[in-house]
This record gives sequence, structure tokens and C-alpha cells, in this order.
Amino acid sequence: MSIADDGQDAGGPAVTIDVRRGNPTDEELAALIAVVSQAYTGEASEAVADDHPRRTGWELAARSMRQPLRRDLGWGRFG
Repeated sequence: MSIADDGQDAGGPAVTIDVRRGNPTDEELAALIAVVSQAYTGEASEAVADDHPRRTGWELAARSMRQPLRRDLGWGRFG
């Protein structure tokens, strides 16, 4: 059994559920979808990304080692 959603209603990616063993009823599949949807919604609402990611120590130290690019040289022998 396979259930597919084209994702056009929610605007999200396509979802596919494949039942590998057993023969679930429509009510059991509806319950599964409800539980997974609720868990996803709860996790997505709690997920927070840092607006200003911290720079690592390597980024701070390596910046002083770099020299400005010489744009007049071109790309190797092709410039």
C-alpha cells in the first residue's frame, strides 16, 4: 500500500507513506498521519536558528593570514 501527497495544498515537499508489512485500516493510517503531523508541527515551532552565527576561532585567526586577491593576474596562465 502506498499513499502519496503532491504537496500542492500545503506548499511543502511531496510526502509518501509506504506500508511494508501488515494491512492497516484507513482509520489507522489517519491516526498515524495525525500523530506525525502534530509532532512535526510542534518540533517546527520550537526550532530556532541563531540570527547571528558565531565565527569560529579558525575563521578569526585565518582572516589575518589571507592576502587580498590580485585581480590583475587573472586565472593562472589563461589571464
